[in-house]
Amino acid sequence: MKTVIITGSSRGIGYAAANYFGSHGWQVVINCCHNLTALETARQTLTSQGISVLSVPGDTGDPAFWKEVTDKTLSAFGSIDCIIHNAALSYVGLLTDMSLEEWHSMMNTNLNALFYGSKEILPHMISKKSGRIIHVTSVWGEVGASCEVGYSASKGGVIAFTKALAKELAPSHIQVNALSLGMFDTEMNACFSEEDKAAITEEIPADRMGHPEEAARMLYTIATAPEYLTGQIIRLDGGWI
Repeated sequence: MKTVIITGSSRGIGYAAANYFGSHGWQVVINCCHNLTALETARQTLTSQGISVLSVPGDTGDPAFWKEVTDKTLSAFGSIDCIIHNAALSYVGLLTDMSLEEWHSMMNTNLNALFYGSKEILPHMISKKSGRIIHVTSVWGEVGASCEVGYSASKGGVIAFTKALAKELAPSHIQVNALSLGMFDTEMNACFSEEDKAAITEEIPADRMGHPEEAARMLYTIATAPEYLTGQIIRLDGGWI
């Protein structure tokens, strides 16, 4: 039985992914940093469906978290076959209004966490010459967004990180890909008014926002794709960009 670690999985796309992987026979490690009540609810719900679940709360921007989640996962399930970096922070506003603390916090969660996680988990994957790493990024990392400079920069870094790491790990039979998402109906986008959402939806050829379950299905597709798929930025945005 395979094991996947999914960060930021108490709700939204992360939870949908945990549910989808678990329903397909995977052992699932879920995580969040702040809403521990939601994390426990997610654990109970998944467990009630017969899914093997390990809950490890913590800040993905803290290197100590990655040692903890790696040790606990290997102890509970014996292996780590896939990691999905989904946890992220967003900031909507002018760059000049963004504080240094907000900038550093965003970069730590959205980008540095990928480095911390890779440093801790890769020795295990390299030793068995097998593994999948999937980074959840955004179309704003590809084209940039006004009033989301920090978020766009962090997600652009995720894209470059993905492409470079994929080349480094291909000889070890470890695949690294990213899922670049458009506008999805999640709590992260709750900051937008209904009018803003309607205006954005008008720009999307599919004429709607994406559903978390659609992202979950695509993450599973990437995780189970042929080994030759690596270093790719796979866009899921309803034809928006």
